[in-house]
Amino acid sequence: MSSNGDVLIHVDNIRAGYVQGVDILSDCSLELHQGELIAIIGPNGAGKSTLLKALFGLLSIREGVVLYKGEDISNASAHELVEQGIGYVPQRDNVFPSLSVEENLEMGAFLRPDTFNDRLEVVTEMFPRLADRLSQRAGSLSGGERQMLAIGRALMMDPEVVLLDEPSAGLSPVLQDQVFLNTRAINNAGVSVVMVEQNARRCLQICDRGYVLDQGTNAYTDTGKNLLHDPKVIELYLGTLATTD
Repeated sequence: MSSNGDVLIHVDNIRAGYVQGVDILSDCSLELHQGELIAIIGPNGAGKSTLLKALFGLLSIREGVVLYKGEDISNASAHELVEQGIGYVPQRDNVFPSLSVEENLEMGAFLRPDTFNDRLEVVTEMFPRLADRLSQRAGSLSGGERQMLAIGRALMMDPEVVLLDEPSAGLSPVLQDQVFLNTRAINNAGVSVVMVEQNARRCLQICDRGYVLDQGTNAYTDTGKNLLHDPKVIELYLGTLATTD
């Protein structure tokens, strides 16, 4: 979709890390415009997943600023960000295995229970396989179905932005392709997406713009198409990207 719309998320030179005095992210910046799907790629340990955690309030930002629709959310909690319209799908432990599919989706709408039925209809229309498995335990789903459920749960709050962390990790090539198709469909439905991915080539094929991180900072940024065909990006990153961050 268009990359010329209003800026939804503006990240300006942030620093963050897990251990005091050690920055995983250093002067890292990005912008997400209304209606965009942007990719974050880079080598193993570059800080891709760390960036999403910092954006979603799961990791303290030591320096720099994150703006959402012009308002400073640098120190906002995950709970507050969900209320403001930002959803997050972690790579691991992203469903409640002992709960049914329907109960997982209900958890996704816990802040607005009165909207559950309407959102359930929207999400199951987008993911018909979930509609057939509403009473099934999430723990018994296949890997691809779990990923659908995790994304579906994030959509239950009707977010304006969804942050996806390695959604294709651990899936077969066929299921990986389905994840990318689903992500593009979500974006086409009006949800802006920030996608961290280990399948860099496929991700760049569907995104509007991409950011290449290296050692916690921006190495390259351009349209997905240009990054996909940039000789330096191909030589330094696309041929050596590992499977996890």
